[in-house]
Amino acid sequence: MRSSCVLLTALVALAAYYIYIPLPEAMGDPWKLMLLDATFRGAQQVSNLIHYLGLSHHLLALNFIIISFGKKSAWSSAQVKVTDTEFDGVEVRVFEGSSKPNEPLKRSIVYLHGGGWALASPKISYYDELCTAMAEELNAVVVSIEYRLVPKVYFPEQIHDVARATKHFLQPEVLQKYSVDPDRIGISGDSAGGNLAAALGQQNWNTPILPRHVMVKYWVDYFKGNYNFVQAMIVNNHTSLDVEGAVALRARLNWTFLLPPSITKNYKPVVHTAGNAKIVQELPQLLDARSAPLIADQEALQHLPKTYILTCEYDVLRDDGIMYAKRLENAGVQVTLDHFEDGFHGCMIFTRWPTNFSVGIRTRNSYIKWLDDNL
Repeated sequence: MRSSCVLLTALVALAAYYIYIPLPEAMGDPWKLMLLDATFRGAQQVSNLIHYLGLSHHLLALNFIIISFGKKSAWSSAQVKVTDTEFDGVEVRVFEGSSKPNEPLKRSIVYLHGGGWALASPKISYYDELCTAMAEELNAVVVSIEYRLVPKVYFPEQIHDVARATKHFLQPEVLQKYSVDPDRIGISGDSAGGNLAAALGQQNWNTPILPRHVMVKYWVDYFKGNYNFVQAMIVNNHTSLDVEGAVALRARLNWTFLLPPSITKNYKPVVHTAGNAKIVQELPQLLDARSAPLIADQEALQHLPKTYILTCEYDVLRDDGIMYAKRLENAGVQVTLDHFEDGFHGCMIFTRWPTNFSVGIRTRNSYIKWLDDNL
């Protein structure tokens, strides 16, 4: 009996050690967030073991775990009709909200889920419930695109899938079928779905859910690259002064100008004089504005429509979002930057028990309100 108690105590201590990560005081529900982060880390480690044993690619294994625990059928309610179909060969899940009495034509949002271009689906409960809420509260048609994922396809095939499905939806006869107003259509997404640039910030190296090294690995996977580049990319050796392709872009990404003092604080620019030019030579997609809109030239940005950007303080992509908003503002685009001081990466989809977070509910409500006011 005594040995059993000792063993149980040791197991509890090991579990607590694995789960615990230091979190800033501003973050709400800390133990719930630690459990969520530990669950993700555990799933990643299991998938890495499966990859090591040669049983499957680690991303296929990880996505299988995610979808197995969260897949949801296309279930309709009295308020929202949900159907699975295809737009020009691309799978989509369509959420049709009810029409307003005085508006026969509905607003519409094309939604792109997150997941590092390799994970998740419109058919998992988190995104199904988000899109259902959008369709119901906005009386809108939401088209959630099931773009193909790494490692089955790589950049730029995800972009092609999204473009193909969106173009199909925008055909007059298709808009008429779904009773959509062609002048009130928006496109939106989170994380990889938002297609923001890779992490370049100074802070938030080891944030919950998406640490910096994991984000860099997703970029390498997206470009079908070599994991040997990961450590060099983490310290920005692909943007050093001797990398010719990056020099022309550096002036566009002066973070001392694009980020507010509340974030730059007392940090000083660190630019490596010598790095690894081979990274950009083998992964030219890193400097392709289609993969990183943050590096697009000013003329391209000027043509963008009214934009909403939601950023979270504890997110490896925080600085990218804030800099992108500033670049859009400088280009004359009407942009709303909605920053949450207690937010973490992907929090907007965590709104139901047991992974319901106060900041998740607040970010989702703020996002839907902006759509309601502006679409």
